[in-house]
Amino acid sequence: MGTTVTHAPAMEGLSQDSEPRHGPVKPERPAALKRRRRRENLAGYLFMSPWIAGFLLLTAGPMIASLYYAFTDYNLFDAPKWIGLDNFSEMFGDPRWRHSVQVTLWYVAVGTPLKLIAALGVALLLAQSRRGQAFYRAAFYAPSLIGASVSVAIVWKAIFSDDAIVDRTQKLFGIDVGGWTGDPDMIIYSLVALTVWQFGAPMVIFLAGLKQVPRELYEAAEVDGAGKMRRFWNITLPMISPVLFFNVLLETIHSFQIFSSAYIVGGGAGGNACGPADGSMVYTCYLYVQGFENSRMGLASAMAWLLLIAVALVTAVLFWSQKRWVHYEEGAR
Repeated sequence: MGTTVTHAPAMEGLSQDSEPRHGPVKPERPAALKRRRRRENLAGYLFMSPWIAGFLLLTAGPMIASLYYAFTDYNLFDAPKWIGLDNFSEMFGDPRWRHSVQVTLWYVAVGTPLKLIAALGVALLLAQSRRGQAFYRAAFYAPSLIGASVSVAIVWKAIFSDDAIVDRTQKLFGIDVGGWTGDPDMIIYSLVALTVWQFGAPMVIFLAGLKQVPRELYEAAEVDGAGKMRRFWNITLPMISPVLFFNVLLETIHSFQIFSSAYIVGGGAGGNACGPADGSMVYTCYLYVQGFENSRMGLASAMAWLLLIAVALVTAVLFWSQKRWVHYEEGAR
């Protein structure tokens, strides 16, 4: 009678949960873990060091210095002398300062809406499929790339000067008001025209927002008999309201910061630095005149900080108002 012998497997007696041959993985010791994290943090700060140095030297440092100068009498040549709130009291009593505030507010209130209307209108046209769409997008966007340059401001001043193309075109229609840049009442309109011409950047943002509107909403509205204007007010505007809010916020801040075009079109250095009879006297232009032409850097610093506070307040109001007219998707906030 043969006997059947059953050999146990080589791993008999070891459960599936048994440790591997090389043994369990030992956890990293707290001291070694700290050293590794310290090396990683050091590498991160090393890569960030150029930005940190630039921020401290070129942004934070000058801001702190200007805050101190705002309460001093400082002319760039002598040591600053502490005078407290005298710069602010002088500022509020200066009629040219009040005029610059009025011109800036008018420019923001008129130029920003017109620019956004032009941007949205062109974006609506470009959102439709048509031949040469890429060319038109690039052509309309190009002014935003070069519009803020000094060379464009010089050309713009020449276009709107006496007996130039705008003046001659007006005369063809029986309008004889002369060049805009030489007229204290008209020069601000040339600046508004320049900023409206640079609608390319908000146009691209509007175009991206329009592409995200579901087509099903328009199809359902057409079935219900809604016309183009009703679809625009009830579908397009609510759906792109976050994009609209972003453009309003960004362009409002940019409008408060206008300087180079107003300074160049207004005449540049000299008695008419901010336009004839201060016609293009925006806030930043008068700030430049006080700081660099009159060497009153303390007063200019006070004006700069007041502008920062004003822009911050306007931004806060816009963020507060968005709850009433900006519609976000569920969970998008």
